[in-house]
Amino acid sequence: MLFVLAMFSLSAQAAQSGKTLEHKDWEVVCDNTLTCRIAGYAKEEDPSGSILLTRAAGPGTETVGEVTLGDTEDDSEPAEKLTLWINGKSAGDLVAADDNWRMSASQTSAVISAVKGSGKAEFKGGTKPFQLSGEGAYAVLLKADDVQGRIGTPGALTKKGNKPESSVVKAVPAPVIQAAKTLGGEPRLLTAAESDALKTRLLATVNHNDDDTCDSLYSPAENSDPETDGLTLTPLDDTHALLSALCWRAAYNEGYGYWVIDNQLKGKPELVTISGSDYDKGEITSVQKGRGIGDCMSQESWVWDGKAFRKSYDGGTGMCRYIHAGGTWDLPTLVTDVKAVSG
Repeated sequence: MLFVLAMFSLSAQAAQSGKTLEHKDWEVVCDNTLTCRIAGYAKEEDPSGSILLTRAAGPGTETVGEVTLGDTEDDSEPAEKLTLWINGKSAGDLVAADDNWRMSASQTSAVISAVKGSGKAEFKGGTKPFQLSGEGAYAVLLKADDVQGRIGTPGALTKKGNKPESSVVKAVPAPVIQAAKTLGGEPRLLTAAESDALKTRLLATVNHNDDDTCDSLYSPAENSDPETDGLTLTPLDDTHALLSALCWRAAYNEGYGYWVIDNQLKGKPELVTISGSDYDKGEITSVQKGRGIGDCMSQESWVWDGKAFRKSYDGGTGMCRYIHAGGTWDLPTLVTDVKAVSG
């Protein structure tokens, strides 16, 4: 099922949302709160590092800059000090922060100014210097300004002007999801009779096309194990249960289908996803590789609120640039405020 290879690409998300853009060596992803995260890289053949610029929506917000150095090369070693150089002149050391490096406000501004034009921004101190590419930067910065309504204002990253900062679009609050308590317990494998009675209803919930199907409901996937990949039931509460089965398997990804149904298995199943990876304590997660080496990923999650599974996160890790195993950054298109179960 080759559709999976494209299904989780960040560029595909960009085409759908109108709030993201990938251009040459830069990309921007703005989430539903209108926070924009802008990632820049070295040239594609150079996995030395990446920069992330994060800016919340609203008047007068600061752009926060951080840098990560690549660690996938055989000679990669942690840096003890990282220094920013702009056009061949030192702009000071960055501050170590967890596994990354934090830039000051002045350093962030200097990098933005350099990459918008023909300037050179370079970070020295790692295994080898990380030279930030400027190709695509202006278009991506402009996109962020457009999404946040900053074009023509003093705080714009690109096209500055005299429009008042009060005209900038305000941040949108993240949707609140109140997680509900679940019963827990291990899933049980449905009997052959139970599975046969459900398959027609489950198949009615999918589109039967290359983007949304569950082939294993027709016939077991190659190398599937009936004990682990067959149709299972996990109780959610006194009236709801969660069904799951392997739906598809590709070269380096696989997807499980998840459906909510009544405990008696009599009603209409409600499809949550056909690309799930795991379920645990009221949360379904999906983690898919953008390519086999796993340097870029797509992630989704859904939380049980007592009536349905509500999507709580959607995003990716940025371009496939071989910087970190598991991806470079957290670039969400959807964020929520999940309230934990009380008691």
